Amino acid sequence: MEIRQLRYFASIVEHGSIGKAALELGMVTSALSQQITRLENELATRLLQRTSTGVIPTDAGIAFLKQAQLALRHLDDAALAARQARLSGHVSVGLASSTAGVMGLAFMSAMRERYPDVRLRMVESLSGHLGAMLGARQIDLAILFQEEPAQRWSVLPLLDERLFVIGARELPGMPTGRQARLGKLGELPLILPTRKHGLRSLLDAAFHHAGYSPRIVMEVDGLPMLMDAVRAGIGATIQPGAALARPENADLGSVPIVGSDATRPNLIVSVSDDELSPAGLAARVLLAEVARQQVGQGRWPGATLRSGPLHKN
Repeated sequence: MEIRQLRYFASIVEHGSIGKAALELGMVTSALSQQITRLENELATRLLQRTSTGVIPTDAGIAFLKQAQLALRHLDDAALAARQARLSGHVSVGLASSTAGVMGLAFMSAMRERYPDVRLRMVESLSGHLGAMLGARQIDLAILFQEEPAQRWSVLPLLDERLFVIGARELPGMPTGRQARLGKLGELPLILPTRKHGLRSLLDAAFHHAGYSPRIVMEVDGLPMLMDAVRAGIGATIQPGAALARPENADLGSVPIVGSDATRPNLIVSVSDDELSPAGLAARVLLAEVARQQVGQGRWPGATLRSGPLHKN
């Protein structure tokens, strides 16, 4: 398969006619038709359906067109970067709210400084939503907290986050020691995300393992609003240390939870390397670099870096 065949096919679909596409490409119609026939033979499937007024893509052709356009876009980005002797293009990156608090501004600043010609799009959402967006190719990469084995993703283990009990220091039942255990929180009122949230699934498994029935007084999915309730003294919460990164939460009490199931893994997950543009590849490397800096400079409470090779599902 050749790059020019992708351009030929995309042009034919755009014009709805082999003849019109040949005219635009400066080719003889028969030569263009032969190129598409070669492409279909190589793929062992029919990409175009001939009609009385021209051609339309088959179901296979529609699926192929989407990936062909993506490949051509990445090729154009790479060519532009080479011509300008610096990286350009665009990339979209997703972060969960807690991660955005400790990583968002630092990463955006680093991208702006190192790759000023790359157009960056940031998405802040629940990790489950980010995973769905990644699967739909609506974003290029994200920091997630679990893998999806069925997805053809590239995955880089990044770090582990210790979970903390976080709350107003004067809140009745708030732990006062240097560490806490889930089974020893007693009647401490808790504000937690709902069960559609990945952190809640992790906590429910940890509660079960500890034989503890938590006293949940409120469920809130949005981290800013959840932390508003915690600062108001309505209850405490259990969150990774990144939730403490924003200045308004600096006065809250926090006690690390001990136990092997009281940690949350962080993974840099992206579309497969053959789909990731040069800008995406650079952003992935820089995202890991910024994370290491944040941990090394003590700006990511409870985070421990992990080393591991990039792998693909």
